[in-house]
Amino acid sequence: MSQALNELGEVGEVKYRLKSIFGGSVGNLVEWYDWYTYSAFALYFSPAFFPNSNPTAQLLNTAGIFAVGFLMRPIGGWLFGSIADRMGRKKSMTLSVLIMAIGSLIIGLTPGYKQIGVAAPLLLVFARLIQGLSTGGEYGTSATYLSEMAAKKHRGFYSSFQYVTLIGGQLLALGIQLVLQNWLLTPAELHDWGWRIPFFIGAILSFIALYLRRHIDETAAFKIKNKEEKKGGIAVLMKYPKEIFTVVGLTLGGTIAFYTFSTYMQKFLVNTVHLSKETSTTLSFVSLLVFAIMQPLFGLLSDKIGRKPLLIGFGILGTLCTVPILTGLSNASNTTFIFLLMIAALIIVSGYTSINAVVKAELFPAEIRALGVGLPYALTVAIFGGTAEYFALWFKNIGHENYFYWYVTGCILISLILYTTMKDTKHHSKIED
Repeated sequence: MSQALNELGEVGEVKYRLKSIFGGSVGNLVEWYDWYTYSAFALYFSPAFFPNSNPTAQLLNTAGIFAVGFLMRPIGGWLFGSIADRMGRKKSMTLSVLIMAIGSLIIGLTPGYKQIGVAAPLLLVFARLIQGLSTGGEYGTSATYLSEMAAKKHRGFYSSFQYVTLIGGQLLALGIQLVLQNWLLTPAELHDWGWRIPFFIGAILSFIALYLRRHIDETAAFKIKNKEEKKGGIAVLMKYPKEIFTVVGLTLGGTIAFYTFSTYMQKFLVNTVHLSKETSTTLSFVSLLVFAIMQPLFGLLSDKIGRKPLLIGFGILGTLCTVPILTGLSNASNTTFIFLLMIAALIIVSGYTSINAVVKAELFPAEIRALGVGLPYALTVAIFGGTAEYFALWFKNIGHENYFYWYVTGCILISLILYTTMKDTKHHSKIED
């Protein structure tokens, strides 16, 4: 009898964890859908905001605004991380998804340059600043929430769903793009007004996610911390300089590799490989679908062998293979070969993406965890991840695109040095503390 009750208790606990992780993950998916919609549809709306220019220059302008959005992410990491550590993970995540909805509505409703002149790109900048604030707060809080909700022996597996939903947001954006491209609208309609549709969809999805997040449970780690009345904030965070430096080093190579082989890849296939927009969107969609499926598998592997081996594997392979893969892609014409190179790159990057959230969460105690994960991560992404696409296009514009390949390689190498010297957080986690 007692064994049956224990089994029922275990089933109930699993259902509770799955419900909470699903609620947190769905909101994360919508946040990242809104964020990536900008990148996915930049090929179509850039002429509306930056007319009378060559295609590379138009993309350079939209990439610059994409990078500007990242400047707000450290502020978002500080603001929402502080809210999460002081007032709760749930409240922070609910507020961040509401702000994302507002940013999407502004982009969808803003007239083009021909209608309102310079006010059009200015409103675009403002909307991206709002979205950057929201996304900056999303990462640290959701990483903390998912890691705290997961059981110790499956923490790598469950927390990997942060990147499943992050990639899922990009897949949703690309999927809507495929539907609009191939079945609903002509290219002219997409350029004229069709690109606004996904931003309106994003706003609607954000309000759905807002409802779901209002009905998830708070983590036990925050409830315990709240009872002990421990205070977070920058002053407390500064007591953990080693952990802050570790987050920065962990993120540096991984974020550049991720943005290069996911967000920027669609433009790279059009602008450098000279594939059609439709073909590049299809290849990006299928490769990212495979990428999303890989995340839980790598997360599960980290629960078996530890986090450090996966990070070192990413560091070594990323250092050795980035230049050959990007060079091979730039010279390729066979779509099957192009797809296989994309998958190879994403397999390598999975060594970082699948576990980076849990590794960072395991570095900090509960009273400073969301801020400790979110702020140094957001600073690093703003400086390196957010500018990756801009640097890639800038190097191409001056006629030395291959310099970017070496830039990515060098950043991964720096992270590899840190991976080899850090402790394996699976065996030294502060979440249990």
